[in-house]
Amino acid sequence: MSRFLSPRFEALEAYTPGEQPRDQQYIKLNTNESPFPPSPEVIERINADEVRRLHLYPDPEGKFLKEKLAKLYGVEKENIFLSNGSDDILNFAFMAFCDNERGAVFPEISYGFYPVYADLYQVPHMKIPLKEDFSIHYKDYCNVNKMVVIANPNAPTGMEIGLYEIEEILKSNPHHVVLIDEAYVDFGGTSAVGLVEKYPNLMVSMTYSKSRSMAGARLGFAIASKEIIEDLEKIKFSTNPYNINRLTLVAGEAAVDSDFYYKENSKKIIATREATVKALKNLGFIVLDSKANFIFAKHDKIYGGEFYAELKKKGVLVRHFEKEKIKDFVRITIGTDAQMKIFLQKTAEILNER
Repeated sequence: MSRFLSPRFEALEAYTPGEQPRDQQYIKLNTNESPFPPSPEVIERINADEVRRLHLYPDPEGKFLKEKLAKLYGVEKENIFLSNGSDDILNFAFMAFCDNERGAVFPEISYGFYPVYADLYQVPHMKIPLKEDFSIHYKDYCNVNKMVVIANPNAPTGMEIGLYEIEEILKSNPHHVVLIDEAYVDFGGTSAVGLVEKYPNLMVSMTYSKSRSMAGARLGFAIASKEIIEDLEKIKFSTNPYNINRLTLVAGEAAVDSDFYYKENSKKIIATREATVKALKNLGFIVLDSKANFIFAKHDKIYGGEFYAELKKKGVLVRHFEKEKIKDFVRITIGTDAQMKIFLQKTAEILNER
């Protein structure tokens, strides 16, 4: 440990992002990025005139983008919070709504940043195991009297819970925030945004990094009651009010204006996902039911870590996790049809070599 770091962070285990190797050209199916570029409108808007304005601070409120998102999702501007990727929203939520007395609960197998934020802010937390079929049992989150954080669809499984289950969780924890992380909802999932008006304790977070093809721009947003949004704004304006740069705000507005483009890309990814699932099952894989832009699969003939390593040798990157319950699986981001064809060819080669 550094002699300068506060002792309270001594045991902190930082989040490990998906690898971004530069040693060769890979087919990247490991970080859940979109295989498609931003819309033509986004590319057109990031022009020389906008670059020339970089000597000016961005709008800390993001007024125009909030208005566009509010109209798109059928809420008010006061129901929208903007931030530097949805990770920052999660960060603010743990900071704002938890403390030594008000803890958090989230699935044991889910997005790896949840326990990191809990440890960072020294929040007492519970990691609730998934059911044997890798689904989330909603009753485990009822009456817990803590902030509830659920990725829906979940990562890395891709499975989702329904609105009825989310409502039961909301009703049983009226004095605590229920954060539904919808990073992957645009790939066939069911959004809880329609429940925001009914439940003042509901907070839905979303990202531009997946379906909107802007992982490199770092933009996320939350939809919640005015009370929750005001709480988040208080934390944001107490840390970094200019946390979204001018170009990202412009790109975010253009992406909303070209929403049809992204919806069509999501349909393509869903179709490719279903075709890939069918092909993997024909090769003997077990594949969980995914509503995300990735799938979670395993094969009895090969350990997950070994499958990952063999694919990497053949120029294809997927994601492997060492947790005991899921170590036999790999998470495979859905790319283009051409990319998935190569992935399936390399997978068949690996199985034949065994």
